[in-house]
Amino acid sequence: MSDKTDTEVIIGGKVFTLSGYESEEYLQKVASYINNKINEYNKVDSFKRLPLDMQNVLLQLNIADDYFKAKKQISILEDELQAKEKELYDLKHELIAAQIKMENTEKNSKNLQKKLDDNAKTIIKLETELSSTKES
Repeated sequence: MSDKTDTEVIIGGKVFTLSGYESEEYLQKVASYINNKINEYNKVDSFKRLPLDMQNVLLQLNIADDYFKAKKQISILEDELQAKEKELYDLKHELIAAQIKMENTEKNSKNLQKKLDDNAKTIIKLETELSSTKES
């Protein structure tokens, strides 16, 4: 387990000390994300007119929405990855089957070529014998 990290961050103009087992950079990144959300909403006039507790709830809902959308996207990507891995697995097996078939075809071709060569030799032998018998 890594060491616990304490780091000071600024969120909404206030200094907070965050503690966790993540890196200081990660904790700063989390604080930056929250600040970006606050800044995004502070640009909307109707948001600024809401009571502070309502603003906080809207920010929390928005962050939760981002979380669930990201989680759904991860699920979609994992499903796509799983489908691609299955497709790759199937393609590898098709490739192996094709290689085996090709090897068998090559063996068969060599055997047929040997038979063809043997038959050609037999034909030449028979033609030679035939021509010898015609000459006698």
